[in-house]
Amino acid sequence: MGRRLRLLFLLVVTVLLQVAVFPRLEIADAGPAVSLVATAAVGFRSGPESGLLFGFSAGLAVDLFLQTPLGLSALSYAVTGYAIGLVESGLVRSTIWVTPLIGGLAGLLGGLIFVTVGILAGQDQLIAGQTIVIVLVGAAYDMVVAPVVFPFARWAVRESVPGGAWRAR
Repeated sequence: MGRRLRLLFLLVVTVLLQVAVFPRLEIADAGPAVSLVATAAVGFRSGPESGLLFGFSAGLAVDLFLQTPLGLSALSYAVTGYAIGLVESGLVRSTIWVTPLIGGLAGLLGGLIFVTVGILAGQDQLIAGQTIVIVLVGAAYDMVVAPVVFPFARWAVRESVPGGAWRAR
């Protein structure tokens, strides 16, 4: 299976989990943004451009299920994927805390971008004290799911080597 096909599979699975499964498991009206965590993982493993492209695609797919303006999630996911991709070069990948911290950072950054741009776009329902609680709880939830999502993203971004052997990137 080629890299692009694996990334497409990751995108479809994470979006479906986010819109069909996790809304039933919300805490304080917040659930994890599984596709945003996958975006952070792709950016972290493959760099800012891959994070941006995957994030835009995943965000656009999520936008199809939301009542907010089309492109709002796409923008917040793309910027988050790009930012995480920029940060990855300065981080040590071997510590056990990096994955949850990147997941939580992605949830916080993506949520704040979503809310800020949404308010600027006239989404008045986002102007509420509960919105900050939802972003913070969602970021904590993202920290919890990140250790599960990151290995799948690592699988999706690896490149095949001629002869059937694989090398991790």
